[in-house]
Amino acid sequence: MTEKKEGGFYRFLLWRQKHINERTFVLCVSFLVGIGSALAAIILKSTIHFIQRLFTSGLQEGANYWLLIYPVIGILLTGLFVKYIVRDDISHGVTKILFAISQRKSRIKPHNMWSSLVGSSFTIGFGGSVGAEAPIVLTGAAIGSNLGRLFRLEQKTLMLLVGCGAAGAIAGIFKAPIAGLVFVIEVLMLDLTMTSVLPLLISSVTAATMSYIFTGTEAMFKFSQTEAFLIERIPYVLLLGVFCGLVSLYFTRAMFKIEGLYRKLKHYWQKFIVGAAILSILIFLFPPLYGEGYDTIGSLLDGRFVHLMDQSPFSAFQIGYWGIVVFLFCILLTKVFASSATNSGGGCGGIFAPSLYLGCIAGFVFAHTSNRFGITDPLSEKNFALMGMAGVMSGVMHAPLTGVFLIAELTGGYDLFLPLMIVSISSYATIIAFEPHSIYSMRLAKKGELMTHHKDQAVLTLMKMDNIIETDFIKVTPDMSLGDIVKKAIAQSSRSMFPVVKGNDRLIGIVQVDNIRNIMFRPELYERFYVSRFMVSPPAKIINDMPMEKIMKIFDDTKAWNLPVVDSEGRYLGFVSKSKIFNAYREVLVKTFSGD
Repeated sequence: MTEKKEGGFYRFLLWRQKHINERTFVLCVSFLVGIGSALAAIILKSTIHFIQRLFTSGLQEGANYWLLIYPVIGILLTGLFVKYIVRDDISHGVTKILFAISQRKSRIKPHNMWSSLVGSSFTIGFGGSVGAEAPIVLTGAAIGSNLGRLFRLEQKTLMLLVGCGAAGAIAGIFKAPIAGLVFVIEVLMLDLTMTSVLPLLISSVTAATMSYIFTGTEAMFKFSQTEAFLIERIPYVLLLGVFCGLVSLYFTRAMFKIEGLYRKLKHYWQKFIVGAAILSILIFLFPPLYGEGYDTIGSLLDGRFVHLMDQSPFSAFQIGYWGIVVFLFCILLTKVFASSATNSGGGCGGIFAPSLYLGCIAGFVFAHTSNRFGITDPLSEKNFALMGMAGVMSGVMHAPLTGVFLIAELTGGYDLFLPLMIVSISSYATIIAFEPHSIYSMRLAKKGELMTHHKDQAVLTLMKMDNIIETDFIKVTPDMSLGDIVKKAIAQSSRSMFPVVKGNDRLIGIVQVDNIRNIMFRPELYERFYVSRFMVSPPAKIINDMPMEKIMKIFDDTKAWNLPVVDSEGRYLGFVSKSKIFNAYREVLVKTFSGD
């Protein structure tokens, strides 16, 4: 039966190649990717909300000790699911997509089409302080990648379908088709060409439409602008952008540092115990940290912030009106610890929701404090809360356009489009002065594995050492005589360079024919000269795991045309030539970036 199905599928592929051209078929697949991404987003959101209602509907005002337990259960279930069922890392979804595009030829494992849904449902449903957007983006990208592989599409098309899946996921979960398209361009760094724009749009619009059908056409956050934006407020909007940029910098640097500390804990249960303890205590003290935090965002946008402390142990104290502001500021500082503890302790989630959450609080605190002290003209607190969402998202993700369009589509706040742009740009300009990479790309950027909009660097990133290394050089040893070299190496090879190795193939030098040309035709000298005498050190050595951009810099610095390649322990592997790199560069450039 299986053979018949496979035979039927292959007949379909042959029929498709004969009757449907590649471009039209890609459009059809992008439509399917949009549907699949939207359904995954709807399922994930519904599951998370069901779990949250099941366990939090009975919580009372005052200290709720169940908040010490629920988040621990969530990351424990997720951790066990990943450790014993998936048996693969499913965290940091956007980083995984960037890595897949840059290093794995856009191949994402099939289990990512469902594993992140299960993991993040447990994590966030039970109160993990992260967002569902990164897992659903990874799910959508995996749907695109695996559909493309199913239909035997080439690598360049797979990269586009990964982008379609990510765009569809953003559009489906946020009802924001434009933001989905812009996200792929800014964050995943895919080139926008006439070939790519239509499939991306089809996936985004299809996913948003599916979301409208199943969940209604209302914006995710109900926002009605009752206070008009005044041009005189632009200086304060710029200040808010700078403040959001500094908050983004704090969040990015702190999260990267905290995750590094967790990585030093080698055992899974050590990470779980530390993460669970920090997460449960923080959520118990600051209940708005529970889950994605979208209820808190809705309250701040509606001006209802007094009740945010109701389920906290601090609600028993008469701490006054300013106590709530201090409470929110503490959340602003501790959110990064809660999010890091969630993921590092075994949970699964992203930073979309945390960045929106922090931005909303940052904007509200900025305007509220300014109004209470009278240091500025009266500022609309809900308008600034909305603008703060765009500011922090733009800073954390290094994606100002995504921040603008996402917030506008999330809330329907199109009347604030100009100040949203000002906040996003000023926030991005602030953080870029201190941190050149987004939180998603910091790990890859430090390894030189990050795909960028710079085509030369992007092509070098896609090139692999395995494709350019040459291994047909005859190895010689330092105790070989000149006669041995002439008879056993030069006479049997068309190469003009020979690696000198010793012991466990450790490279200690090279022999160049040009350096011995004056003695190689004198037989009387064959037994008088040995390799150890006329070998020379290479201008430089290439380590096999070096990024290609660094390799090119070494070639430029040494002015060499051929350099030996060794592993991390100095063992000889082969040679790489500048001409070989240039040829490979041209091939990758044509294959990856040429338009059809």
